[in-house]
Amino acid sequence: MRVLIAEDEISTAKALKILLEKARYSVDIVHDGLQAWEYVSLSTYDVVVLDIMMPGLSGLEVLNKIRKNHITVPVM
Repeated sequence: MRVLIAEDEISTAKALKILLEKARYSVDIVHDGLQAWEYVSLSTYDVVVLDIMMPGLSGLEVLNKIRKNHITVPVM
């Protein structure tokens, strides 16, 4: 399973990545909303974990772009 973590708190993102990789997930991390949108629009993920308050675009703005572009990935 492929997971994208969009989190601007670097320590939080690293901790989530470690836990998910121990469970054998493939994990990508981005630290701002613009990168999150770029990754989601160019790759296929099984789930996206979005922080709401990020630089660039907020998590809600990223989610809005995801849905407007008919990308059906589950988002937490």
